[in-house]
Amino acid sequence: MPAGLLLYTAATPNGHKVSVFLEDLKAAYGGPEYDVEKIDISTNRQKEPWFIKLNPNGRIPVLVDHNRNDFVVFETAAILFYLQQHYDKENRFGFDKDTDPDNYSELLQWIFFVHGGVGPMQGQANHFNKYAPEDIPYAKKRYTEETKRLYGVLEIRLQDRDYLVGPGRGKYTIAEPNVIAWIRFHKIAGIENLDQWPRVKEWVERATARPAFQAGVQVP
Repeated sequence: MPAGLLLYTAATPNGHKVSVFLEDLKAAYGGPEYDVEKIDISTNRQKEPWFIKLNPNGRIPVLVDHNRNDFVVFETAAILFYLQQHYDKENRFGFDKDTDPDNYSELLQWIFFVHGGVGPMQGQANHFNKYAPEDIPYAKKRYTEETKRLYGVLEIRLQDRDYLVGPGRGKYTIAEPNVIAWIRFHKIAGIENLDQWPRVKEWVERATARPAFQAGVQVP
């Protein structure tokens, strides 16, 4: 019998964001169970008509929720919020927008910071440092330096915190896999280590040591 959720994904930062959070939910609540269909993006399977019907943008990941009339969700941040809304009933990984609006707003801010900053900038740094068919030093320098700047923003935020969002020193939320899934690949972006950002380094080590995180990055 199929699981309640079906995740179309690949072994990329964006794919891992969702699979890590799904594993977080399973560890916390015992579910939801999910099936995985691996998409080989090197063959452009995500551009085929059947996939475009799911996500007109032709990108992974995509989530299909069989528990809710086969509702389809694309874009990683949207998937994370969707899962947190419907499957994190105790708000262990997020905040109630009505009863805790300030922390909910801060969560939105840090999710959007990554969606508009770390993701696209490090994505370009990864491309020009490892995958580009020609060496373009200007592009490598531009995107690697901007990625470093964004790591510096996270370092500032984490000066007196253990996690990005939440009262006191914060708590582990969907904000963590949303950005750490990218930071794990810092070497591809031309950043050899995280020593320049000691708080970020500690935070990444703390989050990635979680068994759920380790399980999630093995998907697919």
